[in-house]
Amino acid sequence: MPRASLPRLVEEVFTMKISGALLALLLLGEAVSQSKRQSKANVKTPAQSRKGLNSAGELAQTATEEDTFVGVLPPVRDALALQLRSPSLAPLPALKALNNMKLFFLRNSGVTCNDGTAAGYYLRESRGSKRWIIFLEGGWCCYNKETCDTRYKNIRRLMSSSDWPQTKKGTGILSAQMEESPHWWNANAVFVPYCSSDIWSGTLPKSRQDYAFMGSLIIQEVIKDLVPKGIKHAKVVLLAGASAGGTGVLLNLERVAALLEELEAEAVQVRGLVDSGWFLDINHPRQSDCSDAASQSSTDAIKKGLRMWNGILPEKCRQRFKKADEWQCFLGYRLFSSLKSPVFVVQWLFDEEQMKLENIHLSGQSLEENQWNYIQNLGRELRNSLRDVPAVFAPACLSHTLITKSYWMEFQVKVLPLLKSVHTTLFTGQGGKLEANGILKDASTRAI
Repeated sequence: MPRASLPRLVEEVFTMKISGALLALLLLGEAVSQSKRQSKANVKTPAQSRKGLNSAGELAQTATEEDTFVGVLPPVRDALALQLRSPSLAPLPALKALNNMKLFFLRNSGVTCNDGTAAGYYLRESRGSKRWIIFLEGGWCCYNKETCDTRYKNIRRLMSSSDWPQTKKGTGILSAQMEESPHWWNANAVFVPYCSSDIWSGTLPKSRQDYAFMGSLIIQEVIKDLVPKGIKHAKVVLLAGASAGGTGVLLNLERVAALLEELEAEAVQVRGLVDSGWFLDINHPRQSDCSDAASQSSTDAIKKGLRMWNGILPEKCRQRFKKADEWQCFLGYRLFSSLKSPVFVVQWLFDEEQMKLENIHLSGQSLEENQWNYIQNLGRELRNSLRDVPAVFAPACLSHTLITKSYWMEFQVKVLPLLKSVHTTLFTGQGGKLEANGILKDASTRAI
């Protein structure tokens, strides 16, 4: 997607030897000297001149006192602070810093990552906005000591916060760029890194065993820590996630809604957005002599993991199954009917990660007949499992996750883009099922 020419122009201007901040100070100093020769000149910020419909299709709020100054301009130091509050006036380096999300560790030090390091979240605040998007990262799971030790050795960032960067750039729906996320660029954005390896379900602290599994508790503590940031006054909270994070949305959506109500945020509308977290319990035939960790099916992994993680499940779903079958609440089509909050599902019908969990890898590998049959059946079964979901975007393509990709707006099914379908369904009440039906051979033409 081509970027607008204005940001490039700004970047060229501020590559001069004089830094952006110094140039801003010089310009503001000149403005101060001129204003002293004017009598009660009324000066408006861009926030005031933009009154009317904003990019999200809402009426822009009236400028607050801190956005407005009348008569003589404020001192240079205060004016520079005003610039930082008004991104359109800020130098490019400062603007980039404002666009990044900042790392915060949980105040409750007892809720941790797998290795006992502090769990946390990244936040980009948008003062004045009453819309929040909270995104749960994905990354599958580990379900016994062997798989957890291997995971810790190979992808430690999914089990520890020790190497997390201090800032993170939001992409796709989390982007601070209007052209990349037209409806959410100016919302309060929260990215919750995945470091619990339990599909966001665990409640087990690190005490006697090697690892903690506290994914569900991490979400609860993030919500509590956001209270001083203003989430109690939110009008909309969108809990979103991709892959295991998408499954985490399904597992935790009602608990988040209940917690916000408990915190007296009763006016808030809680919504769910599930990206590629709608897994199925269909397995393709495996070699009987395979017993290593890699040969475990996704359902076997969840069954074992649920016990190891001390996982917590939505009560209404759990009550529908016997103790031995409670693991089925990890499956979207089993869980969905027990949810009260609206949910939008984005799901590739030929999900590459679902195939990898069944040891089917498509890169440079010839497929056996039973594997090809499994892929064909996966598309049909995924499509059928979504029939009772009123809000679905399901292209018949080979891929995994979408909403945090920078090109996420380019995808459309039946002429309706993903961005418009999500916004229309969740926030205007106009629903619709958007499926690209067909089998694998049609994938190249069903979603453009």
